[in-house]
Amino acid sequence: MITLIYRRNLTRILILAFFSLMTWLNFTPPDITPTAIALGGKLPTVNQLAPTFTLPTNTGEGNISLADFRGHWVVLYFYPKDFTSGCTIEARRFQQDLPKYLEKNTRIVGVSADSVDSHAKFCDSQGLKFPLLADTDGAVSKAYGSWIGFFSMRHTFIIDPQGTLREIFLGVNPNVHSQEVLARLVELQKTSLELSLNES
Repeated sequence: MITLIYRRNLTRILILAFFSLMTWLNFTPPDITPTAIALGGKLPTVNQLAPTFTLPTNTGEGNISLADFRGHWVVLYFYPKDFTSGCTIEARRFQQDLPKYLEKNTRIVGVSADSVDSHAKFCDSQGLKFPLLADTDGAVSKAYGSWIGFFSMRHTFIIDPQGTLREIFLGVNPNVHSQEVLARLVELQKTSLELSLNES
């Protein structure tokens, strides 16, 4: 009986380790649907209010809350770890496109389980001008269905100026992700404008 329980637990640990490694290496099977790949837990619902949060940041502003961005679009992206290759590429691409986001009334916010000090060093080394939030216990990552093992998964969420979740990206490719987020942002903002014009 004890041996059977041990084997079950070992199997679960090995499965978790496998998927953790695949996420860390940014491996995404091409034919897996978003609901299947959401290994980090239950994802928030699109077109509903996004989960609120308040986390410490590296920018010297103490804590940052989702409510601080009310009136702006927000690209909230979760990533596994500072200074790793995929995460560095992803951050650089967002920084490269930052002026385009600002022109579209959009703020970029990164989240991982790294400490504030690690975020500060990462931003300094890469010249990042957007905040990174320290979700050290994974509470916010869990609320966004983006936590596995001991780190955040590579997921991105677009939130509108009213705090409503409008898009979810899973299985992110860091090399092209910023461009696909920008393209989707343009579509969402166009739809939002059309709806507001129709209501007026």
